[in-house]
Amino acid sequence: MASPFSSCKQKHAFLSSLLLFLSLLLLISSSAANLSFNFYGSSCPGAEFIVRNTVRSASSSDPSVLGKLLRLVFHDCFVQGCDASVLVRGNGTERSDPGNASLGGFDVIESAKNVLEIFCPGIVSCADVLVLAARDAVEALGGPVVAIPTGRRDGTVSAAENVRPNIIDTDFTVDKMINIFSSKGLSVQDLVVLSGAHTVGAAHCNTFNSRFTRDPRGNFELIDASLDNSYAQTLLNKCSSSMDPTTTVVNNDPETSSTFDNQYYKNLLAHKGLFQTDSALMEDDRTRKIVEILANDEESFLERWTESFMKMSVIGVRVGEEGEIRRSCSSVN
Repeated sequence: MASPFSSCKQKHAFLSSLLLFLSLLLLISSSAANLSFNFYGSSCPGAEFIVRNTVRSASSSDPSVLGKLLRLVFHDCFVQGCDASVLVRGNGTERSDPGNASLGGFDVIESAKNVLEIFCPGIVSCADVLVLAARDAVEALGGPVVAIPTGRRDGTVSAAENVRPNIIDTDFTVDKMINIFSSKGLSVQDLVVLSGAHTVGAAHCNTFNSRFTRDPRGNFELIDASLDNSYAQTLLNKCSSSMDPTTTVVNNDPETSSTFDNQYYKNLLAHKGLFQTDSALMEDDRTRKIVEILANDEESFLERWTESFMKMSVIGVRVGEEGEIRRSCSSVN
């Protein structure tokens, strides 16, 4: 019988993730305990391959989609749990909320789901597709291989009113961020580790340009002293090249934006965190100590990422008879 692992690296990742998941069962909800590795092994054995192949294919023509997929899963899991509710189109849905206006990667999820519906109709949930796609995006960017338990079901409710109270805004204090993470069963360490997602991806200028400005004479003026002066000037110049700050984008990581590494934390030590929430991690003892550790030890970051990402991926999951398996990810059945 052929091995389900294509490499020793994948086998090691699976065994590590299995041990991690078993330990997490003591901490997470009983619903998450009903997830399992290789959940689709008999019902749709090619499910994870199809998702991975779709992500790779999409990123070959648009590399930016990898960071978008990672951000998309955050916005799903933090609002009502990992139930694919962010994917639903329509007035009054999570997707319609202004806080989600800049999200991307929806087409990749829908493409993977369309293929799955051909080979395994009504079997694989959009919630699982989204989590797997984000996992695969990190791997494609050079990040760790993470074995993810599956078996999530799709939510049947998607309401815009649930978005703002549950997502992190770019001007939040550390206390506010910790409170939201804690409400999801995530720790201070998880906050710092998952913030490492900002080592990839890009952001619109209007999400950070309040940190600097030009005075009446057109000269640069730094507003947020926690931001490196020269870096702020570079950002101002990039954002000033367009009349619309909602469309101009800047890489989250000015150094290695296409690689999933620990450069984000090195940037924070150099006061080059793009968002106010990034810089805030250096201003609180609870988070700064973790930033310093991760900046100096990439292996530690990647190991902790595996743990924190898995914890996030099981927030509020629907299993068993809860929810449904959507035919299309953009609409409930």
